[in-house]
Amino acid sequence: MIQGAAVRRLCWLTARVDFRIERGAVARLVIDRVEKRNALTRSMWEALPGLLAELADDDEVQVLLVTGAGPSFSAGADIRELISGDDPADPMAELRASNLRAQAALREFPKPTIAVVRGHCIGGGLEIAVNCDFRFAARDASFGVTPARIGVVYPPAAIKVLLDLVGPATTKYLLFSGELLTADEAELKGLVDRVADDPMAAAEAFAETLVSRSQLTIRSAKESVNALLAGENADAAAVRRYRETIASGELAEGIEAFTQKRSPEFVWHPR
Repeated sequence: MIQGAAVRRLCWLTARVDFRIERGAVARLVIDRVEKRNALTRSMWEALPGLLAELADDDEVQVLLVTGAGPSFSAGADIRELISGDDPADPMAELRASNLRAQAALREFPKPTIAVVRGHCIGGGLEIAVNCDFRFAARDASFGVTPARIGVVYPPAAIKVLLDLVGPATTKYLLFSGELLTADEAELKGLVDRVADDPMAAAEAFAETLVSRSQLTIRSAKESVNALLAGENADAAAVRRYRETIASGELAEGIEAFTQKRSPEFVWHPR
């Protein structure tokens, strides 16, 4: 079993484009624009896919925690940029494209992701949170999508993520009203997986559990869930992963450890 101190060990740290990355078996991607309550700019949306690609390629990283610096996760998009594009007929075109690419990159990140939310998680902040696999929230957290307050037409791709997660009634409630949900309300509606006094500690403990499991099993399960949500056939990829668990010895190690009543020592890494 990997101990918490080892899970939280930082290999190195970088800060770019208002994000901070802390590397280790459990890495952190921190939205770091505290003076603006971590409001997300177009340059931040543009940078996110590249940062995620680096973390996906890092063999040491097994779980990614996504959080915000300071008291808020993110208060949403930087309003000043919403209609700053060059095309007067569609001034949000470039921002919208960058936003949707970033959401897709987070949704398709191959390793488990956990959003750790304190304070406001609104608009673009909620888009980041719902594209993670799990959401752990502080008791003071609040969640909302506010396009109806300013007249923004929300893109269908972003609506589908909400729809898959919480169903049509809650999706409509959030989009129609622009009202905020408390952490307890969000948990009741399935938007949040766990509410805790210290959500980071709770997320790290859960991440430690994930690190101890078969990464091949987790990778295959995430691939299948994503494919099924996209309406794609997941069978062929799952068969390939099944063959890989045999060839790599992953399944044999799991069974042997179970029969010997010891913790397994899984060794699979993606090629």
